[in-house]
Amino acid sequence: MVSTTEQWESVAGMLAEAERTNSESLDKAAELVLGVIGSDALVYTAGAGHSLAAVAETFYRAGGLACVYPLYHPELLPIHGAQSSTVAERRSGLAAEVLAATPPGPGDVVVVFSTSGVNPYPVELARVAKANGAAVIAVTSIATSSAAPKRSGTTLAEEADVVLDSGVRPGDSSYPPDAPVTAPVSTVVNAFLWNLVLTRVLDGGAAAGVDVPLWRSSNVEGGDQANKALLAKYEPRVPPLR
Repeated sequence: MVSTTEQWESVAGMLAEAERTNSESLDKAAELVLGVIGSDALVYTAGAGHSLAAVAETFYRAGGLACVYPLYHPELLPIHGAQSSTVAERRSGLAAEVLAATPPGPGDVVVVFSTSGVNPYPVELARVAKANGAAVIAVTSIATSSAAPKRSGTTLAEEADVVLDSGVRPGDSSYPPDAPVTAPVSTVVNAFLWNLVLTRVLDGGAAAGVDVPLWRSSNVEGGDQANKALLAKYEPRVPPLR
């Protein structure tokens, strides 16, 4: 039996490895996001199934980036129908439908979270976004993509401009270490990689004299007042902020 401490050390090691192996890609991702801020464009974030947890991490949260537009369709969320959510992300054409309602364009960046990166929804999101002139950042697992059934001809990683490799094993689970069946880690690694991008964005913004628009917690003194200006700026362009 692995102790709680050993399991934590295992996950911590995975996070450290994700930061080490993605160092150059994290810098490139941060550069793209800084470009969005500098040109007053938007960062669109997307995922399906449990990758939507990463989308929630990017949107309207304390310490999070304010210029984020979360892409979403109810059929993609397991809470609205577990089996139907799997069917939805395997349905060709849904990505074009979602992007048609809120099309990104030149200057925008689309961040797609998908551990397997093989289903039509994430792959087609990248294709359509690039066709519209937007840059694409993929947060995916190369190991998982390599082992998964190919359903779209290519993978999300192959379609993206920048790839952040989560390193998550096929199947996502991490415990027990020799034959993992539980303790999935993709949500933790996805959030960690995104927040590493944000730290680089903040440091890069400070060096370049760019004000990075970040939400404050509404549960701290002055939080609501600080967020008021950001809501006034972005709510007209990001309807989910309403």
